Amino acid sequence: MGVTDSPERAWLVWAQRKRRPHPGAPPPADLLEELASLVTAAGGIVAGTRPQPLSRENPATLIGSGTIASLRETVQQNDVDLVVFQNLLRPNQQANLERELGVKVLDRREVILDIFARRAHSREGKLQVELAQLSFRVGRLTGGRRDLSRLGGGIGTRGPGEKKLEEDRRRIRTHVRQIERELLTVRRTRTLHYRRRREMGFPVVALVGYTNAGKSTLFNRLTGADVFVADKLFATLDPTARRFSLPGGGTAILVDTVGFIHDLPSELREAFLATLEGIGEADLLVHVGDGSSGEMEESISSVEKILAELGFSAKPSLLAINKSDLTGDSGYCPPGAIRISAATGSGIPALLKEVEGGVWLHRSSGSGLTRRG
Repeated sequence: MGVTDSPERAWLVWAQRKRRPHPGAPPPADLLEELASLVTAAGGIVAGTRPQPLSRENPATLIGSGTIASLRETVQQNDVDLVVFQNLLRPNQQANLERELGVKVLDRREVILDIFARRAHSREGKLQVELAQLSFRVGRLTGGRRDLSRLGGGIGTRGPGEKKLEEDRRRIRTHVRQIERELLTVRRTRTLHYRRRREMGFPVVALVGYTNAGKSTLFNRLTGADVFVADKLFATLDPTARRFSLPGGGTAILVDTVGFIHDLPSELREAFLATLEGIGEADLLVHVGDGSSGEMEESISSVEKILAELGFSAKPSLLAINKSDLTGDSGYCPPGAIRISAATGSGIPALLKEVEGGVWLHRSSGSGLTRRG
């Protein structure tokens, strides 16, 4: 939890406009549950949640004065340290809410950034976290935000976020440019590595999927690696690539990528482009879905949407529905998908056979192998 003596108690709020949800959007309860998982992954304790109907947005505070008064009372009665909004707050809204509620206020983006700061270990990963945090906060320096130096640490204040609010925008932007140059060097080196592997005849397979779908467990199963695995959102962030064997005796390169999430903040997409470059270099994507999740279909749709936004929608892909050890044969499996358990190895031979056929079909024909179903 950073420098705080004990985990922070968080109250979660989603002020939802009364409008028809777009197709494929998860229900409000599911999004609040996901926000709770994010806060827990950041080291906080969820003291309670509050879905709040919103007839119209208050430009100064998002929610109305009556709701603020009620929320202030809730904060005081439940010994809450911070309020986390599912909504993306503007700088003035965040500052005004903190003044009205008397506690720290964060939105979903800052919680995700905090998790990334906790989980990145490599030089590349730390650079990407720093770039994301600075890129996010440079636009909030003139928004009346409270001085980050007086918050006392905790969720939303790790890493470069502890810089004082008075730090000059020009200095931060200079720092951002320096980080971008370092990351550009990393990307060039990574591209050279992929090209060398291609010259050696190794096809590249990238694992993609919603966070906590089991990609790292599958990565370890196929490569014999020891990548950190935990039942948490964004358990692993640092890009990893290893060789693995195909059924016919060939060798391929497997790339593990950062997990996706609903409405991934744009700052993170840009900052973690180096991590996602493994997708662009891949001959085949293996999209890992969490078969034990009640929101599996929505999560799959979210990943496909992000892939399309990143320009990777035309990549050949296979869909693997993971965690059959938890669901058995009763869990839903889309037509054409492969049911597997990365934990026990069930279904892995069938997946490897499909992967082998997919990479060589793509390489020999230059045509796409798309997800069936």
